[in-house]
Amino acid sequence: MSVALRPMSRRDLASVLTLEGELFGREAWTEGMLSAELAGVPDGRYYLVAEDESLVVGYAGLLTAGGQADVLTMAVAEDRWGEGIGAALLGELLAEAGRRGCHEVFLEVRVDNARAQKLYRRYGFTEIGLRRGYYQPSGTDALVMRRTAGNAPGSAGAQATSAQATSAQATPKARVGRARQRTEGSG
Repeated sequence: MSVALRPMSRRDLASVLTLEGELFGREAWTEGMLSAELAGVPDGRYYLVAEDESLVVGYAGLLTAGGQADVLTMAVAEDRWGEGIGAALLGELLAEAGRRGCHEVFLEVRVDNARAQKLYRRYGFTEIGLRRGYYQPSGTDALVMRRTAGNAPGSAGAQATSAQATSAQATPKARVGRARQRTEGSG
């Protein structure tokens, strides 16, 4: 993989918005929403892009507060699935959560996105709930998942779930988190 991860900047907005539209359609975040998220960096927010020869091929965002973190968004260009880009993005989000003293990380993932769920389970996330009709305008339910320090890969808690884990590369398509309600558009 010749992809490099780096902090997202405003100059990345056009590329990220293009991926948003391609991957999420009517549920995509707007430019205003993404700009507002970037305005929160570094105070409680962390956004990064995966770049391959100046082309943004993925991105992810994290919210941290009070020892907890939420994966707000994560996406990989469909033609780059299976290359480990999603795993690299998620790994960096989890590392940042650790650097910020977070002991729990939460996310929401579409119930119909088995590929992303597999990735999260591999990284020690477990199912803790369901949010009915979470994704709008489709009304798709969201599976709520949590990773605690005890469920991190290599920890004693993770050993119990490691038999279920797989080493296959998986990268998500669908939005994996929303820690706040949208105020513009839908979703």
